[in-house]
Amino acid sequence: MKPAADMNIEYVANLARLALTEAEKTRFTQQLGEILHYVEKLKQVDVSGVEPMAHASPVFNVWAADTPRAGLTAAQALQNAPMQRDQCIVLPKVVE
Repeated sequence: MKPAADMNIEYVANLARLALTEAEKTRFTQQLGEILHYVEKLKQVDVSGVEPMAHASPVFNVWAADTPRAGLTAAQALQNAPMQRDQCIVLPKVVE
């Protein structure tokens, strides 16, 4: 495990805008040390024959084919509009 002197938890907490108690600083220092120790372990694994990937499992496009089709008519688009004028939806004014 990496010594606490090498990790500046207060600096990291300041970057994240976190106010930590002394107990939290102690706990997070230990947890960060364990994480860094695990990362060092992972660096020892031989991955020379492994192809880099973005996901742990294959990701495929699940979208349907994009085929053109007829859209709504103006009357259909406006049928549920609470207010309309000149084939447009009228909305209440929100900016003075």
